[in-house]
Amino acid sequence: MSETLQEMIKLAAAARVNAYAPYSGFHVGACIRTTSGNFYAGCNIENAAYPESQCAEATAIGMMIADGDGQIAEIVVTGDGEHLCTPCGGCRQRLSEFASPETPVHICGPDGLRKTISMGELLPHAFKTDNLED
Repeated sequence: MSETLQEMIKLAAAARVNAYAPYSGFHVGACIRTTSGNFYAGCNIENAAYPESQCAEATAIGMMIADGDGQIAEIVVTGDGEHLCTPCGGCRQRLSEFASPETPVHICGPDGLRKTISMGELLPHAFKTDNLED
């Protein structure tokens, strides 16, 4: 495992600890690395109005955009359960806006790396802005 991936897992795990999940009790952390080499971590933030909650991936993307960055090279998502914690459908679409189908997505748990898949495997038919061009 590369030092970069180890650092991303560490940052995602640290963000997961800070998750605000009083309703589900399920803490998620994410870290994205951009093509410029920057890391952005985020955690899930729940709200009593469930649709108003925010996923860890969305938090990390928001940090990236606020910093003026914009092209994702690698993604780590870590949950605190025994099953794989993959990005939800909405986050798959969000991530695909800033990542290529080949972008690796590392799925982790408290025990570390569990599986690596590509963005294209997660969302094989992403709706992208180039689909709007005619």
